[in-house]
Amino acid sequence: MIPSAALKKKRKKLYKSDYRREGDRKMAVYTRIKRVTDPLDDRVKACICGRDHRTTGYASSGSEHEAEDSAFLSDLIHGFLEDDAGAHQPDDPEDSDGGDPGPEPTEMIKGLLNPTVDDPFRLSLKAQVTKALDAFSGVVSDGSLLRRAVMGFLRDSGYNAGICKTRWESSGGLTGGSYEFIDAVKWDGATWQRYLIDVGFAGQFEIARPTERYARLLQALPRVYVGRSEELRQIVRLVSDAARKSIKSRGLHLPPWRKNRYMQAKWLGPYRRTLNPVMGKTDCDRFAVKSRSVGFNAVTDTLPVKGKGGCFLLCEN
Repeated sequence: MIPSAALKKKRKKLYKSDYRREGDRKMAVYTRIKRVTDPLDDRVKACICGRDHRTTGYASSGSEHEAEDSAFLSDLIHGFLEDDAGAHQPDDPEDSDGGDPGPEPTEMIKGLLNPTVDDPFRLSLKAQVTKALDAFSGVVSDGSLLRRAVMGFLRDSGYNAGICKTRWESSGGLTGGSYEFIDAVKWDGATWQRYLIDVGFAGQFEIARPTERYARLLQALPRVYVGRSEELRQIVRLVSDAARKSIKSRGLHLPPWRKNRYMQAKWLGPYRRTLNPVMGKTDCDRFAVKSRSVGFNAVTDTLPVKGKGGCFLLCEN
């Protein structure tokens, strides 16, 4: 029997009601967290979070930035030579499940993820990212929306955070692409220190039919990465090299999007930085179409999220 129009309307109303209650519960958690920083003025927040209020490229929305530094170019050259050499090398028996495991890069990666030098800013930033994800991850399932919600949370907490979108063209064997993540910058009195935040980090390195050795390495990677670009560059190189060996040991072709230089470009290539927590119309349309494709109308008008400048809707249709 086909449900009547009245029954459909009732079901839709109940769905929206449940969605709204869940949103209210998450917002209550967010409000309690934000009370800690509300009494502080911008100058005090800047001292705590390492933010400088002078006009810079990191203070304006939509600013364009070059690749991190000359190390990015070095990685591209290194990756090109590595790919060329790897294409002529026989399969490495150490990466098969039955061979001698040899020295693993897992411990090196663990050391880069947990540096011995104290970094209070990174630890504080990581704690705030965790709070933001606890507040929003149960409500926001779309990755782009979640990143904007976390970015808005960090900015309200006093951090100079932004959404970064890298984009690079195909050239010299490098496949073109784009990627999006969050960053937070700190002024130390002389230079800017940039910290990268990726809420889906470990998933970027998953491959088909991984060897046991590579599977162990994946387990050492965090689901959410919070750290400096210097450590990230080394981690990406180590994991990309391990992925290449794992794939080749299975007799598979190495896809261009699994090469080191492609992975480096995701986080360290030229990027556009925006401070706007509200998605553009194109992203909103994409989210609405995605919602309708699984049998639901977009109901994002019932879910307010706190961002820089007040309360905003995740998507306004």
